[in-house]
Amino acid sequence: MLFLTIQELEAAINYWRTQSPSCGDELHLCAEASALAKPYALMIVQGSQRIPLDVLDNTAQLAIQDYLKASQAK
Repeated sequence: MLFLTIQELEAAINYWRTQSPSCGDELHLCAEASALAKPYALMIVQGSQRIPLDVLDNTAQLAIQDYLKASQAK
């Protein structure tokens, strides 16, 4: 997989939000969801439907890899 669709990115964010719900008075996202939320927001603003995986930072890439492993195990 060289590209990630906006739908896949949204699903990964939702996965991480269920794995580690927001916490604190400010409702901070977990590190994985936060790392994925940044490119997701950019995609929405730019009207993009997919993003190259290699532009994601290391935390976001690991979050996607772990999400994909978990979703394939179902």
